[in-house]
Amino acid sequence: MRRRLLLPMVLLAASGCTDSLLASHADAPQVYRLSAAPAVPGGEALAAALSVARPRAAPALDTDRIAVVQPASGFDYFSSVRWSEPAPQMLQQMLVEALVADGRFATTVAAPSRVPTEYLLDIELRRFAAFYVQAGAAPEVRVQWQVTLVDTRTGVRVTGFVAETTATATENRRGAVVAAFEQAASAAVQDTVARIRAATAGLVR
Repeated sequence: MRRRLLLPMVLLAASGCTDSLLASHADAPQVYRLSAAPAVPGGEALAAALSVARPRAAPALDTDRIAVVQPASGFDYFSSVRWSEPAPQMLQQMLVEALVADGRFATTVAAPSRVPTEYLLDIELRRFAAFYVQAGAAPEVRVQWQVTLVDTRTGVRVTGFVAETTATATENRRGAVVAAFEQAASAAVQDTVARIRAATAGLVR
């Protein structure tokens, strides 16, 4: 059953929104930003602060270009669209917004920050691309990151896991593909928030 799209997709600049993503255009690229969905607080807050590190990523993913993997030509980027900032930075902000809304920690900030924190969320972004199984067909967006929550006072790892999600675009058009990125990223963020809450359930408040 298809899940409803939860995240508001923000369009910052437009240039022919019905064109195919695989076509080449001389005009300025269309720019998109993904943002966190509204969330209901998950319960009592932990009397501690959390900093969310900017996800580490290979150079191919540490960019504002939207990655695509095609069966014949391999790794590439869509020519006519961009993220509003490099993907790791955009995902960092999504995680911060979701964790703030969840309310598990008294304070959640993006690292680096002047706010002293008791916990650090370290993330390695491994996949954030649209995969074409068949040329010309609607792609499947795949998001994967390794998550590690560390107690900064002791250096002890509280939990670690891999969040991995997918979403298939409804058609091979830029709006549909970005919507699939939004759906997959949203699911990965929500999975991460839920697992962190579960892992910190026994910590002293």
